[in-house]
Amino acid sequence: DVQLQASGGGLVQAGGSLRLSCAASGVSFDVYSIAWFRKAPGKEREGVSCINNSDGATYYKDPVKDRFIISRDNAKNTVYLQMNSLKIEDTAVYACAAGPVLGLRFPPSEYDYWGQGTQVTVSS
Repeated sequence: DVQLQASGGGLVQAGGSLRLSCAASGVSFDVYSIAWFRKAPGKEREGVSCINNSDGATYYKDPVKDRFIISRDNAKNTVYLQMNSLKIEDTAVYACAAGPVLGLRFPPSEYDYWGQGTQVTVSS
């Protein structure tokens, strides 16, 4: 039984930091890449970062480059998204997803498993 459990969201002031966690069970990081998507009100869901299954290569959408860091702990079967220098426009529901894909260019439909979202709210 596959489960992805996202946590770590919250309310933070602009310029602050949060770390999201995606605890995975029933999913092998050797087979599945893990991506973080976000959905803001009135906007489409977008992938913001991904860590590849095969080589652990990481990818970031331009608006979060140099601010967000994705990593994984294979022993804990957990993927993290460290979010620094948060901006108001980062406010969204963030969800992690697992898919047998590489890179960040694939749409949400290519991901097989999804965790529930965690709300990130950045205030001024």
